[in-house]
Amino acid sequence: MSNAPAPKMIFVNLPVKNLSASIAFYEAVGAVRNNDFADDNAQMMSFSDTIHAMLLTHERFSSFTPRKIPDAHETAQMLLALSEANRPDVDATVERALAAGGTEPNPKQDHGFMYGRNFADLDGHIWEVTWMDMEAALATGQGEPAAA
Repeated sequence: MSNAPAPKMIFVNLPVKNLSASIAFYEAVGAVRNNDFADDNAQMMSFSDTIHAMLLTHERFSSFTPRKIPDAHETAQMLLALSEANRPDVDATVERALAAGGTEPNPKQDHGFMYGRNFADLDGHIWEVTWMDMEAALATGQGEPAAA
């Protein structure tokens, strides 16, 4: 019997202008619809058992906060990140996003032990897609905990 805590899940809530177009975009990137959490104003898209994007129409998103929805093509409040198993998988994910109408707003980063590219979805939300060789990162001191 393990004392390890159960894995936590994340649900990233994203305001989208066109729900059906956004569903098609995220399916092209590799996310899978979960119709248990869907209606005319929302669709859950799953990247894994623990990572989910909740695509919400602006009307539905606005029911959760009185704050204005910024135009993610013009402003950035956060950068979302997904890991991949290797460099080719990073490239494949980004290439699928680009083929589905996304953009690649920032240059790729290659640090040897870590490789990343990014894409912006149809609404401008930026996703960083990365691979890291954890052993190599630790060997370079990149994975060391910060001093207190």
